[in-house]
Formats: sequence, C-alpha cells, structure tokens
Amino acid sequence: MVSPGLFLSTLFLSAAGFGQPQGAEEPHGFAVLDGGLRSRLAVTPNFEGAQAGRRFDAPDDQSFSEMRRTIERYATDRAGLGRFYDVSLSPIRQSRMKRLFTEWIERLDAVDFDAMGQDGRVDYLLFKNELEYELRRIAREERNIAEMRVLLPFSGTIIALEEDRRRMEPIEPIETAERLERLDKEIEQARASIEEGLKSGGGIEVKRTVANRAAGAIRGLRSTLEHWFTFYSGYDPMFTWWVDAPYKKVDRALQEYASFVRERVVGVRQDGEEPIIGDPIGREALLSDLVHEMIPYTPEELVEIANREFAWCDAEMLRASRELGYGDDWHKALEYVKSLHVEPGKQDDLVRDQAREAIQFLDEHDLVTIPELCRETWRIEMMPLRRQLVNPYFSYSGQKINVSFPTGEMSHEQKLMSMRGNNIHFSRATVQHELIPGHHLQGFMAQRYRTHRRIFSTPFLGEGWALYWEMLLWDLDFQQTPENRIGMLFWRMHRCSRIILSLSFHLEKMEVEEMIDFLVDRGGHERDGATAEVRRWVGGGYSPLYQCAYMLGGLQLRALHKELVGSGKMTNREFHDAVLKENSIPVEMIRASLTQQELTRDFRTIWKFYNDRP
Repeated sequence: MVSPGLFLSTLFLSAAGFGQPQGAEEPHGFAVLDGGLRSRLAVTPNFEGAQAGRRFDAPDDQSFSEMRRTIERYATDRAGLGRFYDVSLSPIRQSRMKRLFTEWIERLDAVDFDAMGQDGRVDYLLFKNELEYELRRIAREERNIAEMRVLLPFSGTIIALEEDRRRMEPIEPIETAERLERLDKEIEQARASIEEGLKSGGGIEVKRTVANRAAGAIRGLRSTLEHWFTFYSGYDPMFTWWVDAPYKKVDRALQEYASFVRERVVGVRQDGEEPIIGDPIGREALLSDLVHEMIPYTPEELVEIANREFAWCDAEMLRASRELGYGDDWHKALEYVKSLHVEPGKQDDLVRDQAREAIQFLDEHDLVTIPELCRETWRIEMMPLRRQLVNPYFSYSGQKINVSFPTGEMSHEQKLMSMRGNNIHFSRATVQHELIPGHHLQGFMAQRYRTHRRIFSTPFLGEGWALYWEMLLWDLDFQQTPENRIGMLFWRMHRCSRIILSLSFHLEKMEVEEMIDFLVDRGGHERDGATAEVRRWVGGGYSPLYQCAYMLGGLQLRALHKELVGSGKMTNREFHDAVLKENSIPVEMIRASLTQQELTRDFRTIWKFYNDRP
C-alpha cells in the first residue's frame, strides 16, 4: 500500500518500483560461497545492538555478482537515453530504445553463464528477462500509438520540431512560422473530419478507451510544443517576432481539440464528474506481463486462485461474525467493526501505538532483524483532503506513513466515511503493512543490499512482502479478538477482489461500475472508497498486474516460507532476513537464490507456487 510514484522514487531511487496505498491505493544480498545455504546465511554476521538483546546486520552489502557492474552500466545508459528521447510518441525514440535493448541482449549472449556463481546467474536471468520484456513493451507501445493515429494526424509535425531542437538544428523563423500555420490547418482538418463522421451517423472507428488515450496524448503534444517554443521565445528576437502569433494560435487549437475529443468522442461532460474509463490491455498483453513477473499461470487461473482465497475469507468472516453475535450476516458484523473508530484528532496516537505493538510482537517472536536505524527513522503524516479524495486509506512514502482521517473542511458524509473506513481494527492491519515489518523495513533494506537490482523491482515482492506478513501474523495469532480478525479479513478479501476485478477489466469482461458495485456489495467497502479504488487502479498510474501483486506475491512468499522454514532448513529470522537482502525481484528468483537451485541460461519460469487451501 504504497504510492507507486512517490514511494518508488524515494525508496529505490529509480523510475520503477513497488508499493502503493494499501486501502485503495498513489520500478537490492549474500555472497556466494561453496558451503551451501547455511554458509551463505552466515556471511553477514549479527552484532550486539545498542540495546541489550537486540541484533542488527552489518550495513555493508557483502554480496557478489559478476553481473553487477554490467547491470549498473545498462541502467545508466538506459536512464540517459530515456532522458534524451523523452517524446513518448516519437518513432525515433521507439527505434533507439529497441536498439538499446537488442544490443544488450547480444552482449548477454556472449557471457559465460556457467562460469558465474549463483548471484551472477540469478542477475543474468533477471537482466535477460527484463530486456526481452522491454522489447515486447515497446511493440505494445507502438500498437497503442497506431490505434490513436486517426485522431493525431498532425503529431509528426510537433514531434519533428522538438527533435530538431534536440539535435541543435538551425532554425529559420519565417519557415517555422509557416510550419505552424500548416499545423493549425492540420488540426482544423482533423476536427472537421471527425465532426463530419459524427454528423453522418457513421462516427469514427475508434474505441472510447483509445479516444480517451488520444485526448491525453494531445495534451502531451501541447506540452511538448510549449517546451519547444519557450526555448527560443524571448531569447531569439526574430523567432519571437515571427513565431509568437502562429504558436499561440496552434496552442489554442490543440487545447480546443483535446476538449472536443473528450466531449464528442469520449463522451465526457465538461461540467460533470470526471468519469473512470481506463485502458484495458487484453489477454495477450497480460500473458506477456505474467512472463515478465515470472508467474506461470494464465489470467483465468489467477482469478480462480483469488476465488478460492475469497472462499476461505468468507468462512473466517462467518466464524468471527458468529462470535460477535451477528450470525451468518457478516456484513452486519463488518458494519459494527467500522463503527469502532477513535475520535477526530486521535488517529495519529492510534497509529503510533499500533506500530509499536507490531514491532514488539516481532521482537518477542524473533521473526526478523530490525536495524536500530530502521526503528528510529519513520514518522506519521496526516493526509490533506485533496489527497484523501483519491487515496482514502493509509499509504507509505519514504519513511512516512500517510494517514487518512477526517479534516475540518470535509462534508459531514465524508467525515463519517473516512472514520468508518479507517477504524481501529482496519488500521491495525494497515499500520504493520506500511511500516514494520512491511514497507518501511523492506525499503530500508532495499537501499542497502543488492542495490543494482533496483531496475528489476516488482510489486509481486514489494506488495507481496507486506501482504505475506498479514498472512503470517494471522497464523501466529497476532489478531486477538473477533474484531481484529474482521479488520484483517477485510483487507485480505480486498486483495482477492483486486485480482478478480483488475484481471476481469483488462480481459474486457467487467465494466467500471461493476467493479465498484463488487467492492461495495461483496467486499464491504464504502462507496466513496470503492470508487476511489477503481479510479486509481484503471487510471494509468499502475501497471496492469499491480493489483494482483499483493495477494499473489504474498502466496508466493508463503509457499517459499513453508518450503524452507516449515522443513526446518531455516529459522523465521534467517528466512526473512535473507528475503530482504535479495532486494525487490521476482519471488521465483529469490527462491532460486535461497535454495541454490540449478540454473541454466535458457531458464523459464515453472514454479507452481499455489496449492489448494485445505
């Protein structure tokens, strides 16, 4: 439950990362030795902490990978090219990035895979997987651009102006003014063509989702043109004299055209509430993303897994409801739990106490190493109204847990929904998810171990780690009352819902309103919260599989815990410390590392981690 943009940038210091707001929801080691698993675990020794009985790991990353410098070099090259070729619709950008990925794949083919240790082999496979996915992603991006072309026939002119500037080509003011005049006419013709189609009843052969995507692209083109213009304006007097008026005309035309597409093609009313539209990617693209995440299941199989987990949650909800005297109507029990919230102004005290309770539980059960600096460096921030409108629950961002609770300017109904949605027992599950042992501990370790793996960051480990702890703490009876159990079950059911709804949306089997109704009727959400959730999921800020990552990543780690801790090969502390030091990579690769699995350069994901719940 971390905001993917803010958390990722502060946590992994890269463009990609993990984490997002839990409730609703805003891309990292051991050395390789010959002595087997136990020897690898002993590489980083424990020392006595500042307080008696506490231990913390040495802060230095003692892992070794023959691929580390290669990956770091690639990450630097990719970042540099990404900053330079940053016009998203540009064919030149697509071509240059494809060339980068292809060249690095060719370099990988020359690497002596068998000569490397386990860390090097794992990194090799992660790197190859990433490059192959990037090529597939670029191809998908090109298809998306082609779908919008009928609405953007003039885009090439704007892209060319900016790319000429990047190449430092000389600019001729008179010629440039004439290009802008022609551009204005192209925009006018595009609009007239659409209007003609609408008047004749034939319309245009563009799906609503593609038209909405195109409206966003038009706004992006307008921003690109503005950036191009401000580079010369004022600095070059002749440019300003000739180009100022034509530019303003084109800028206005783009603004009006974007509004026209949204209103007439997408169907968005200017005076109405912003609709939730989204952009489903389809089954083929989902399968491609699942290969990248090393999940060897189809979307349909994952929905079935979510339904099985949901059935377990239903049974546990019924058990807790009966204990509270509500019989088989667990929705009534849930409504009762929602009413158990603190008074306005007291939520920060609640969060502080719940965070300390979770840390004490971890210490008493010797579950994971918590470095002293990690214990020291987290804090609470209260979210303002504007952020709560899109994120009605808690989130994590760079050493802060962001807490939602009523503010004075909220309406009466908003205040009641906020208190109900962030009640004592919901919060008890959320706080440990966001802080320790969840995202705060995870981010602390990711900044210190195997940091070269940040480019492989995946929500299946990032969000899966925090959800896994909710499962483990349940197994260890961290929940003490039926109210506690209902609070934890609410979120676990929500993670099941995320898989079912997000995959159904991208398979084009479910509409937005159906998703909202499902969260309210099946998951027990407040309607405002459910609406904000769905808006965030399909709004484009998250990868299509992000919402699946919580539950599925948690189930992967749960299966790995059973394999290594359940068999007696590792203690709880050893297991959790080891996972943290692998950084945020696909869980199957963490499994390969911790079990010293035999790896070959043609490795393909095969780990079927899910067994039917008894």
